[in-house]
Order: sequence, then C-alpha cells, then structure tokens
Amino acid sequence: MSATSAPPTTTGSLRAVPHAQLATEVRRGVLHLSRRLRQQKADTDVSDAQMAALGYLLMNEPLTIGALSEHEGVTPPSMNRTVNKLVEAGFVARGGDEGDRRKVVLRTTPTGASFVLETRRRRDEWLVPRLARLTADERRTLSEATRILRELAK
Repeated sequence: MSATSAPPTTTGSLRAVPHAQLATEVRRGVLHLSRRLRQQKADTDVSDAQMAALGYLLMNEPLTIGALSEHEGVTPPSMNRTVNKLVEAGFVARGGDEGDRRKVVLRTTPTGASFVLETRRRRDEWLVPRLARLTADERRTLSEATRILRELAK
C-alpha cells in the first residue's frame, strides 16, 4: 500500500478525509457538553453508568437485568453489578414479575425517582440560562442539530 492510499492514523491526517474535521468538532463539542451536564448530578457518588441505567429504568420500568443491559450496551453481569449498587443506595428494588414468577424485574424506588428528577432539574437549571443567551436563530439551529444528533446516535 502506498503512503497516499494508507488509511489516516493521526488527527492531522484525518483532516484530509471528507467530513473528518466536522466529526472531530462534533465529537469534541458533544463530549464537552456531556461532561458539563454529568457534573450536575444530585449526588456525585453515583457513577455515570449508574445514572444512565437509573434514568432509563425510570422511563421504562419494570425491566429485567437483560433488557437494561442490552439498552446500555453492557453484559448482564456488568449491569448486575451496577444494579447492586443502585439497590444498596436505595434507588432500585428487585421484585417478581406478576406474569412470570421466575423472572426478576427492576423498578425505581421513590428515592430513586426523586434522585433522577432532581438531577434532571439541576441539569436543566445549568443549561437553560446558557440557551437563553443564544439568539433565536442559534436556538433554531441548535434545535435542528439536536434532531440530527439523535439520528446519528441510532
């Protein structure tokens, strides 16, 4: 393979690839914003993985460990460790499935639901004033970009 046909391996050489600069900029922007939003949790002892699992569970409960692990893209044993910590914290309860007594399902506790809602409130409280500083055109652009980002994440 010649030097001109070799795949790019560094950020500098990625710039020659179509759309690579945009990819870098989008990735950096999303990561930075995500990091800032993650800092707005109601309790810093809860990991990002625990927060993600708890938030998804709240919106889709009851769920099995398998369903939750599939959504989060981790193995069931890994999700089981995450859930164990959430159970220990009082945020999640394990219980039986009314339709299949062999199946164990997860539900958020009132404490867990309050934690998720408070974290979401804090994150919105951090973000809303920043959005308010944008122009109307910038907010429209961001709204469209948000739709596009959700499509990219599929």
